[in-house]
Amino acid sequence: MKAGQLDQRVTVERFTSTEDELGQPIETWAPLFTCWAAVEPLTGREYLAAAAAVSEVTAKIRMRFRPWMTSQDRVIHDGTIYQIESLIDVRSGNRELVLMCKALG
Repeated sequence: MKAGQLDQRVTVERFTSTEDELGQPIETWAPLFTCWAAVEPLTGREYLAAAAAVSEVTAKIRMRFRPWMTSQDRVIHDGTIYQIESLIDVRSGNRELVLMCKALG
């Protein structure tokens, strides 16, 4: 992977759950890290479901390998939140990570 191809900033967030002083749960997404990545839209498709227009975008996000990332994390790029569908360690080399993602909202 060439560093010049990683030309877009993304933030990876992880879901956290804590409790306040009254013991009430506080659930939020906390930034894990920000890094350079390559964000490539794969498909765009619009269809009608339950009488509402729904837009689905699938993207491939490439970044440097991070062994502690999971599909429970999410990625934010230019205000778009992406749900990670799968993580791929390219050639099992622990150098490049490919995230197959779906845009939320």
